[in-house]
Amino acid sequence: MNKKIGANYIDNNICEFCVWAPLKEDISLHILSDKQRIIPLKKDAAGYFSVIVDEVVPGTKYLFHLEDNIEYPDPASFYQPDDVMGPSAVVAHSEFTWRDKNWQGRPVERMIIYELHVGTFTPEGTFDGITEKLAYLQDLGVNTIEIMPVAQFPGTRNWGYDGVYPFAVQNSYGGPAGLKRLVNECHRRKISVILDVVYNHFGPEGNFLHQYMPCFTDKYKTAWGNAINFDDAYSYGVRDYFIQNALYWFEHFHMDALRLDAVQGIFDMSAKHILKELSEKVTEFSRLNRRKYYLIAESDLNDRRVIDPDSKGGYGLDAQWNDDFHHCLHTLLTKEPQGYYEDFGQLGQMAKALKQGFVYSGDYSKFRKKYHGSSSTDISAGKFIVFSQNHDQIGNRMKGERLSSLVSFEALKVAAGTVLLSANIPLLFMGEEYGEDAPFLYCVSFHDKQLIKAVRAGRKKEFALFNWQGEPDDPYNEDTFLKSKLQWEKIKMDKPRVLLEFYKKLIQIRISADSLFEKDIFNLDADEETKVISMTRFQEKAGLHIAVNFNENDIAYKPLKLEGQWKRILVSSDVKWLGPGAKAPEMIHNRSEFILEPFSLIVFEKEQ
Repeated sequence: MNKKIGANYIDNNICEFCVWAPLKEDISLHILSDKQRIIPLKKDAAGYFSVIVDEVVPGTKYLFHLEDNIEYPDPASFYQPDDVMGPSAVVAHSEFTWRDKNWQGRPVERMIIYELHVGTFTPEGTFDGITEKLAYLQDLGVNTIEIMPVAQFPGTRNWGYDGVYPFAVQNSYGGPAGLKRLVNECHRRKISVILDVVYNHFGPEGNFLHQYMPCFTDKYKTAWGNAINFDDAYSYGVRDYFIQNALYWFEHFHMDALRLDAVQGIFDMSAKHILKELSEKVTEFSRLNRRKYYLIAESDLNDRRVIDPDSKGGYGLDAQWNDDFHHCLHTLLTKEPQGYYEDFGQLGQMAKALKQGFVYSGDYSKFRKKYHGSSSTDISAGKFIVFSQNHDQIGNRMKGERLSSLVSFEALKVAAGTVLLSANIPLLFMGEEYGEDAPFLYCVSFHDKQLIKAVRAGRKKEFALFNWQGEPDDPYNEDTFLKSKLQWEKIKMDKPRVLLEFYKKLIQIRISADSLFEKDIFNLDADEETKVISMTRFQEKAGLHIAVNFNENDIAYKPLKLEGQWKRILVSSDVKWLGPGAKAPEMIHNRSEFILEPFSLIVFEKEQ
């Protein structure tokens, strides 16, 4: 690795400043303290400018003075206290007291993930606000939180994918200290933390990287414009910038894993793909620190290379989101045929997602109008993260409707059970556990009026594919942001309270039968006519039998291939769960037959 970029505080008010700008000849550092100073930086052969400066206290603000006589913030700024256009500030990472020395993390395949957005998860919209809810999350049973991006973005309202300072923690959320306090407390409570990072694009406002480095290339086009330069001239420094960023979150914020946003937007024709190099660097960092750190990809390519190991020609990432699983489940419950949902809707596809992972594994996609994907038949279930909802699948609807606004209460319970009792890594989106019905809407607080206008037009264009009626909420309007906040008071109402208890029960079943949640130790049957999927998980004397009815009608169900006696431990249609009443017996065996209510789920445990 090359020199550490950013303002690296050493000790005793000494700080080393370093920036990569290979095409520049002269750069100076402008210290903005009471004793203002302009100090020239020295350039090395690789294009890194650096200088060691004394009398620099933590919190000191600074800018870099470039050849065009304009001053810009540090492209590797660790903190932007005055928003994206303001100066950068020195952070003394070593001064924070960590109390997680004995924390070794949790294997990714054992995670039960809760995705949240800092700004809308709590009324405060801060890291400290999340900390106040950790006891609630523990009680729910999740053991991992995934935080949507926190890299500094313009203003105070944003999903985080418009960040322009990948190293700087959003000031309005609580800055670096607030994030560290949150992670410290999570680890004290044995909760792992995943941070969402964006290595495929930068936001449009406040992005000054191009003033320093050739960080973009016109060789490829993405949904956000020119691609980030991972394989063109001077790409070595761009690659180093992002690798340093990944290790920065592990080293200074003790993250357990990073979720890499939309890796299909990362283009690299190098002999060694940037994802593979990143994976190698994180593996080496893990070895040196004697614990495992994880990389998780979001990808819509259904390309097994992302998670295949090096021995199979893969990039070696630890897990990836499986959108196919969501699309199968969503279409079975909502019957929506628009957009990419036109490729889904068959029960057999849901069964394939549960058993194999990718649904499109080289099959023809009507939506894409091409053959899509590769086979994941032999890939462990612990490599796939599945969900019935997430920020994208809700927020990229025109009205930001959650599943609770689209399907019945009974169907919500089916969705929960299908995700939490799958062999994969389950992910919940904040609020789904009690049926939150507030929308989750895209929001921005850009300063540029033309940019705001372009965002409004762009969102309308995106929604045209789905033929949704009406007008989208204005992303810039503060009310759009405020109506997306969770309504925690609703938990006291009957249905939210009961649904929350139902989620807890499902998670308890998963945890207590942990060894059964592996891909290779269960039989699965899917009946397209009755719309029933049944799964039997077994290992030595232990076992679970799960049946899910996606039918709108009662179905006569007869479980097959069961030996011995099986005790009913959960049925979603029970009046206890505000259902219509369960018709299934308390005990079953191989010759049992009973009625499954519409959109219902039932779980039996093998009697010892």
